[in-house]
Amino acid sequence: MLPNFSFYRRIILLLAMIVPLTGCLFRTRKVERQLSTAPLKSATQAELIAVLGDLAGKIQSMQATVDIDTSVGDAQNARVTDYKEIRGYVLARKPSMLRMIGLLPVVRNKAFDMVSDGDTFKVWIPPRNKFVMGKNGMETTTPQRRFEDLRPQNIYDALLIREVSPTEVAVLENGFETVLDARRHRVDQPDYELDIIAKGEHGWYLSRKIQFSRTDLLPHRQWIYSTQGRVTTDVKYDNYQDYGGTQFPSKIEIQRPIEDYDVTLFMVKLELNRKLTDDQFQLDQPPNAEVERLDQPKPPDAVAPAK
Repeated sequence: MLPNFSFYRRIILLLAMIVPLTGCLFRTRKVERQLSTAPLKSATQAELIAVLGDLAGKIQSMQATVDIDTSVGDAQNARVTDYKEIRGYVLARKPSMLRMIGLLPVVRNKAFDMVSDGDTFKVWIPPRNKFVMGKNGMETTTPQRRFEDLRPQNIYDALLIREVSPTEVAVLENGFETVLDARRHRVDQPDYELDIIAKGEHGWYLSRKIQFSRTDLLPHRQWIYSTQGRVTTDVKYDNYQDYGGTQFPSKIEIQRPIEDYDVTLFMVKLELNRKLTDDQFQLDQPPNAEVERLDQPKPPDAVAPAK
C-alpha cells in the first residue's frame, strides 16, 4: 500500500512524475523589498488595528485566477526543489469557505480540486484517482509524516487576513524589516509589528504577528502561531494593487516551516465580492475513486497466525 502522504506531497510527487525532469523544471526565485527613499509613514496602534478591520471588512468573497509556484524541502539532502508554475483558480467566501483547483503545466488537465468549509476538507486528485477527506484541525502524530498538517484552511487563513476581534488583545511593537538599498546591500528599515494575543484552552498565547511596512502602512507579513508558540504559517504579501477601491496583494507567499513547504500565488485576475453560491464549493466523490478518510482510524494490519 502507498504511504499516507498529504495532499500537497501528492501534488509534488505527481508533478515530478508527469513533467520531464529537464532544466526548465527547476529554478531559483528570490525577490527582495527595496529600501524606501520617501519619508516613512507613522501610525498608532489604533490606526493599524483599523487598517486590518477596514481591509477585512471590504472583502467578503474573492474569485481569482492564479499562477502557483511550489517548492518542497529535503532535509536529508539539504536542498530545496522549485517546480514551475501551474495555473490555478481560487474561490473564497467568508466566513470559511475555500475552493482551489490546479491544472498541470502544458497539458492543462486538472491536477487537483480541493474544498474546505473551515472544519472539514475534501481533495480530488484525478491523475491518481484519489479522493481524500478529513478535518482541518488534525495533527500529525508521526514525525516521518511531516506533511500531514497541511490543509486548505491554511490557504484561506493566508489569503484573507482577519481583523482583531473583541476577544483578542493587540500589542504594538516598533521593529525592523530587512530590505535592499540602491547598492543591493541589506539594511534594516523600521516597520510596525502588531502582536495579536488570544485566549486558548490553556491560557493566553501569541496567535498572530502582523508586520506593517511604513512605506504604505499595509500588512506585508503575517506569522500564525500554534498554542504552543510554534510558527505554523509564515505569509508574505507583496505588490499591492487596487481592485475596485480595495488594496490587495498580487503576490502571496505561504510558507509552512514545520513541513518545510512553500506555495506562492501570483494573481493573474482577481474579482472581489462577487456572489458565490454553495454549489461552487461542492465537491462530490467521483465514482470508482480510491477514498482515503484521514479522520477515521485505519484498521490494524492483519496479524499472521502463529506457527
